Amino acid sequence: MTFPLDLFISALVTLLVVIDPPGAAPIFASLTTRSTPDARQSMAWRSVGIASAILFGFAIFGEPFLRALGISLDAFRVAGGIMLFLIALDMVFETRVKRREERAKAVNDEETEDVAVFPMAMPMIAGPGSIAAVMLLSQKAKGPLETFTVFLALAVVLALTLMALLAAGPIMRRVGAKVEGMITRLLGVILAALAAQIVIDGLKGSFG
Repeated sequence: MTFPLDLFISALVTLLVVIDPPGAAPIFASLTTRSTPDARQSMAWRSVGIASAILFGFAIFGEPFLRALGISLDAFRVAGGIMLFLIALDMVFETRVKRREERAKAVNDEETEDVAVFPMAMPMIAGPGSIAAVMLLSQKAKGPLETFTVFLALAVVLALTLMALLAAGPIMRRVGAKVEGMITRLLGVILAALAAQIVIDGLKGSFG
């Protein structure tokens, strides 16, 4: 058997576009502004680790699991889009930073908010789009070799995502607080638009 290079490239490009490692990195850096370097590194590893478990799990068991619960992918898109939109509002108005400062004062110690599970692992990395993509690619794969090819492409994209998250913190810290605040607000607006599009796509699929 020859390695299905065309399938690998197709799956790789699809997952790169959907998961978008370069786009997730600055958002991760913005959400972890007050975290220590060790905490950022830990959250980056756990974000990608948890997202990997979710995506590989849905690639293997996703469709029968959602069908058993009576949940459609479109409903999943709407829920994920709403969650992303709420996070985007926090980024634009910096309410997340204010909440962190209030907590720190309350306990007389700086407290770090853990964003590894939510929102980074899900829905940022393992979101409705990426879950739908891996489920679709897995369904199209014929035989063990093509299934392995899809899984290999997913593993490569997740490795690139991890590298992007690990590099984001030091880069964003060097640009300065004012520039970082401006970037955070800009990314919040972009994230809000992305969230709105996800909700619209889900509503179109449900009622269109």
